[in-house]
Amino acid sequence: MLCSMTGFARVEDVCDQGNVSWELRSVNHRYLEINFRLPEEVRRIEPQLRKLLQSKLARGKVDCTFRYQLAEAQTAALEINEPLLESLIKQVNHVNEKLPQATPAEAVDLLSWPGVVRTAETDMNSFHTSCLELFKNATDQLVDMRGTEGKRLKNMLQERCDEITNIVKRVRIRYPQVLESIKQKQQQRIDDLNVDMDQQRFEQELVYASQKLDVAEELDRLDSHLTEMQTIFDRKDPIGRRLDFLMQEFNREANTLASKSADVETTQAAVDLKVLIEQMREQVQNIE
Repeated sequence: MLCSMTGFARVEDVCDQGNVSWELRSVNHRYLEINFRLPEEVRRIEPQLRKLLQSKLARGKVDCTFRYQLAEAQTAALEINEPLLESLIKQVNHVNEKLPQATPAEAVDLLSWPGVVRTAETDMNSFHTSCLELFKNATDQLVDMRGTEGKRLKNMLQERCDEITNIVKRVRIRYPQVLESIKQKQQQRIDDLNVDMDQQRFEQELVYASQKLDVAEELDRLDSHLTEMQTIFDRKDPIGRRLDFLMQEFNREANTLASKSADVETTQAAVDLKVLIEQMREQVQNIE
């Protein structure tokens, strides 16, 4: 399946602990590179998050950002360490008995003592489960967007392949006319010189020239590459690397065709081929 490496996904949800959100961004990359930006509370499940993403994607640089805001009930919930507070009060009373002139301790002073007041612990297992489920939704959204972008890229590549097919057909039809034109030009030069001509030698030279200018092999290979493109489009696994290699082969045949060109039309066809191939190559860089 043809998928782009470019995509974006953002999902939000409200769980018991508060508001949570995931933001995923992916761009083209040679391999699969995953970067997480997580608060310390979520670091524990990073291996699970990474494994999930690796099961969905094959290539691309993916940045995953997690944000959350605790609910008011979570931020306001405080607990008092009763045993510690009772022990602290007992010790304060004991000190007051020893030092009657000392300033009495106030309630705020007691509550400020380390460990007396503590925040209620959040149910982290439930919180992590919510984070994982939301991340799955974000990943599915990212995969869908990459697939949609991949369909657009496939249509663009298919249009360029159709144009290349038409160019190859034109050059193939034009080739016999080019050889005939060369033969006439050579004959005209000999006629202008007004000398006796060795017909056998003349035919040999024409055969030699036609061999040097023969582009049938290049045209056949271009047709073969076009057929291979359609085969690759139908594959279910990632195809970006295969297409990238095929673009190199396309470009090689276009260069050879240009070097063998003996007329303006064939040269222009070779230039048009290289433009189309370059357009395809640029887009192929973004295919997974």
